Amino acid sequence: MRRQTARRLDGWTARATRLVFATALLAVYPSSRLASQVGHDPGHSPYHDLPKGAAWVATFGYLSGSRGSVGVGISDGATGGIRYEVPFGAIGASLGIGYGKTDRFVVNPFVAPASRRTGPFDNNVVLVDAALQLQLTGRKTWRGFAPYVGGALGVAVSGAAPKDTSGYKFGTKVTLAPNAGVRWYPARRFSVRADFRLLLWKLSYPLQYKAPDNNNDPTVLPAAASLTEWTAHPWATIGLGWIF
Repeated sequence: MRRQTARRLDGWTARATRLVFATALLAVYPSSRLASQVGHDPGHSPYHDLPKGAAWVATFGYLSGSRGSVGVGISDGATGGIRYEVPFGAIGASLGIGYGKTDRFVVNPFVAPASRRTGPFDNNVVLVDAALQLQLTGRKTWRGFAPYVGGALGVAVSGAAPKDTSGYKFGTKVTLAPNAGVRWYPARRFSVRADFRLLLWKLSYPLQYKAPDNNNDPTVLPAAASLTEWTAHPWATIGLGWIF
């Protein structure tokens, strides 16, 4: 019995000795090594505060997307514009105006189907919107980069339209635009950003698209079809900003 008790005491003593030895090693282990494992030295951290101040941003891009089932919607053109951006911590707001050199086709419902579509013809568009964005890195940048997601509400206003016997006009449309992008700050007051938006607007077609012609040809739109249609337009831009 005494031998068993002694063996147990020896085992506990050995385990206790190993625990004390391990604790001593941790106590004398260089704190700098531990810091390097759990975080970053503030002087060498990849995270830095976002630059403070509003920014003017010149943008250049390209707008594409669906022309709708009839094919008369505006699309496919280079864009240029300017944005005013104001940060509020991790949330940012912006106002923007852009101009797109887009075009569209004309569909004449009064001629044979094989000859109905002509174009494309220039039909430029002005895009105005207000946007909110959330910085995914909070109030910091990571190695100078700050990715974001957001959304915008605005209007698209058609420029001079080609002659259209059907009476169709693009007119003025309300636009919705989820977006995502990233900003890069190579210098304190200078920024570069890449932005991708998906512009959504609703086309409205004239009743003439459902009117039969004198030859009883198929109508442009079936009688049961809707006269309105949402279309989606990818819009990619590059921006150069100055913070003041």
